[in-house]
Amino acid sequence: MSRVSALTQSAAWPILLVLVAMVSIQTGATIAKSMFPIVGAPGATALRLLFAAIILAVVMRPWRSRPEKGGWRPILLYGAALGGMNLLYYMALQTLPLGIAVALEFTGPLAVAMLGSRRPLDFLWVGLAVVGLLLLLPVGATSQGVDPVGAAFALAAGGCWALYIVFGQKAGGDHGTQSVAWGTMIAAALVVPVGVLDAGAALLTPAVIPMAIGVAVLSTALPYTLEMMALTRLPSRVFGTLMSVEPAIGALSGLAILGERLTVMQWAAIAAVVAASLGAAMTIAPAATTPTPD
Repeated sequence: MSRVSALTQSAAWPILLVLVAMVSIQTGATIAKSMFPIVGAPGATALRLLFAAIILAVVMRPWRSRPEKGGWRPILLYGAALGGMNLLYYMALQTLPLGIAVALEFTGPLAVAMLGSRRPLDFLWVGLAVVGLLLLLPVGATSQGVDPVGAAFALAAGGCWALYIVFGQKAGGDHGTQSVAWGTMIAAALVVPVGVLDAGAALLTPAVIPMAIGVAVLSTALPYTLEMMALTRLPSRVFGTLMSVEPAIGALSGLAILGERLTVMQWAAIAAVVAASLGAAMTIAPAATTPTPD
């Protein structure tokens, strides 16, 4: 067996897919944020999902493997959750720094991890992630300058993120990566009208189109395909715990690309959530690579 084949068959493979997906998503988010002054958050979301749906339709040609009548429900729910997560997250990014928005949004996958935990060791990693999240939340002196409406959008996006994990695992288990194409097309059908109503003709601005295509690839087409591959090989509780590294990646992307600086306390929080993610990853048993119901 080659090294590549051995890697793809190991427990580390789906973990690597999740990490690459998160880096891709947050890099795309920094580009999307630069589009807001031109098309706004709904417009940026609409363009992202529209181009992502086109790319995935051309590459995957999902109509070759259409779900049976009873198989549409998880895909429809997955697509609705995906669309809501994207739109609400971008609405939050209008007024919140990337790291804070991701930290608040992370309440969704964190809830999935907590509800699915069984062993004492699971609670150790989830508890460490909770400590990091609490340090990142805008409370006390750090709450100054944090827009409450933006925070509400981020928390709502977290709820959609939790549904995305749950229904994505079901849809992916039944239909594999084809579910990503169907789900993205459903999300686009729901969100594009909202973007058109909000941004209008600004969506056709020539300078925006290349950025929108880049965001579509980095934040949707590539990472959601990778996440779907991982979801079919990881229990949702493990996937949710691994996602605790997202605030760290978001904060680093915001610092490197947008110049959004963090306090010492926020960096300490990032260290806590990264430690939780690494701890969860290192203690996954090989059996966890087989989908299991929660």
